[in-house]
Amino acid sequence: MDIGNGTCTESKAFDEEEVQQLQKMLDQVPGPLLPLDVSAVDGFLCGLLLQPNNIDAAQWLPCITDVEARTLPTDFDAAALHRLVLRRHEQLRRWIAARQWFDPWVFELEAPTSSSECVLPWVAGFAAAMEHFPELMRIDDVRLLEPLALIYMHFDPQDLEDADELQAMIDTLEPPVDLGEAVQDIVRSVMLLADVARPLAPKAPGKPRSTAGRRR
Repeated sequence: MDIGNGTCTESKAFDEEEVQQLQKMLDQVPGPLLPLDVSAVDGFLCGLLLQPNNIDAAQWLPCITDVEARTLPTDFDAAALHRLVLRRHEQLRRWIAARQWFDPWVFELEAPTSSSECVLPWVAGFAAAMEHFPELMRIDDVRLLEPLALIYMHFDPQDLEDADELQAMIDTLEPPVDLGEAVQDIVRSVMLLADVARPLAPKAPGKPRSTAGRRR
């Protein structure tokens, strides 16, 4: 396992027990630190992997155990937690690099809720990655706008007061009809963002990928 550059050779699929184990480890992070939950971790890692340049694990691992990236207490052993997070990081890296569909860690809540409420933790993690590592958002490319809108549309509009262009795009899109469609939008958006920030090597001409969202 290589922690220095943020990669991990172990990439076997996570089962439900391991996801719950990771959540328990995050819950054990002592206050006043504010760790992400597993869904936010997944969104954060996707946002991280969409940056145009690789980011060392030493730079981003503190963000997992505290939203402000504050240092863990010296007596808190985060080795097992970090191993699981690095494993998920490597899985997502491979899937995004191959433009392979994946299942994000988005969970249906027990109480009757909207699809936006269910995906909001993932979206919040993605947004946290953009705040800590804003290189993707600094790319001047119109192709970023729609996939970002499909992700950020789950925030309250008041949280996007300083993003008029993004909000204008959100206003043109139809909201997802259910959680399944919301999850599909998330994964499709990740792939479209990767096409801009992490482009694949050129291939022979073929049918172009559709980038159209659901318009109102």
